[in-house]
Formats: sequence, structure tokens, C-alpha cells
Amino acid sequence: MFRGNTVAVIMPALDEVNSIAGVIRQLDRDLADWIVVGDNGSHDGTADAAIQAGAMVVHEPRRGYGSACLKAIAAVPQAEVLVFLDADGSDDPRELSLLLEALFTDDTEIVIGARLNEKAEPGSLTLVQRFGNTLTCGLVRLFWRVRFTDLGPYRALRRSTFEQLSMCDPDFGWTIEMQVKAAQMKLKVVEVPVSYRRRQGGASKVSGTIMGSWRAGKRILEYVLAAKFRELAGKSRRPR
Repeated sequence: MFRGNTVAVIMPALDEVNSIAGVIRQLDRDLADWIVVGDNGSHDGTADAAIQAGAMVVHEPRRGYGSACLKAIAAVPQAEVLVFLDADGSDDPRELSLLLEALFTDDTEIVIGARLNEKAEPGSLTLVQRFGNTLTCGLVRLFWRVRFTDLGPYRALRRSTFEQLSMCDPDFGWTIEMQVKAAQMKLKVVEVPVSYRRRQGGASKVSGTIMGSWRAGKRILEYVLAAKFRELAGKSRRPR
């Protein structure tokens, strides 16, 4: 619990048996009332490792980052604050308090852990990831005049804000969906510099392969362009 608010840490996971227990054990249980793993069809014992480390596990057979997040969120309807954290150990679970402190400062509505800083371990972000971040954030700034530097997965928001966003992307578009909708709704989003490390085990489903990088990048850019198109189409239909 943080400042009287119950907190759920949401962890989507697919075949992360080598890292997930360590991530869970490093979370401050005085801050995290629930740690919920959305297991996305793992075959390597990820779910068992998470349970043994003290997490709640829900199973989502429909593949996709967003699908796993949505299933995990639904398991804790009583949580007032939602924190999203990847299971691969690249983000530092011990920095949870940094995100929560920022969330409860100056009417902030969403906090994003920004990885492009001096705290990032060399080699933790590939050139493809850096390019994709720069391009996508540049488009968001061009379209909606909101400046982001990263699409980092480590983020926090109140459940009331989450419900406003009506999140629905089932796959890699999840993070950019949240940021685009926040920009369109003019929500106050704050970036907090966080540490970033090479993944602690296993293979990345995004940057680990050329196909994974292509699929994720394509989905993210498609989401941004489609969101702007829908916005322009809606304006054109309004009576003058």
C-alpha cells in the first residue's frame, strides 16, 4: 500500500522462468499489495516459479502483451493503483517507489519509466529499439504536441485513469495506445528516469529476433497512424 492506496504490480510473462522469481522477490511487499502475473502460455515453468516466489498467476491463452495485461488487471478489481513491470529483469523492481512517488506528485495521472538516460546499462537497448522510440515519440509530438522520450514498459497509473483510457490493444501496441490516448485526452504524464539492464535470462519476444522487432515496430506505428487518421476523420464529419 502507498499513501493509503492499494497497489497491484502487473507482470505479463511468456517463458521467463530464468528471471521472473528474482523480479518478484525484489519488489517491496510493503508497497505492492498484489503481484499478478499474466502468464501468456509459457511452457518453461514460468507460472510455477512465479507462484513459488509469492505472486498470483492468471492464465491468458490468447497471445499478446496487452491480452496478458488485461487478464491480470481483471484479477484484482480492488487495486487502486496499477503498476506495469516486465518479467525479464531488465527494469529494476526496487525502483517501484520512484514511480509511485511521482504518481502522487502534482496531480500526475500517468508515470512512465524512461530508459534513455545515464542509468541504462550499455547494450540494454538495441539500435532498433532506440530508433523505434525516437521515431514513434517524434510522431506523437508532431500529431498531438506532447513530448515523450520513451515507450518504456515500467509505468504506473491510478485505476480510475486506466478505466478512462479504455485500453484494448491485445499485443505490442499496448504501451503506445496508453500514451496516445493520454495525449489525446490531455492527461498529465510524467517521465521518471529508471535503470535499465540487459534481460536477466531467456530471449526477448520483441528485440530478440528480426521478426519480433518487425512485428512490434509495425504494430506500434500502425497504431499511431490509425489513431491520427481516426481523429482527423472524426473532425471532418463534425457539422461546421
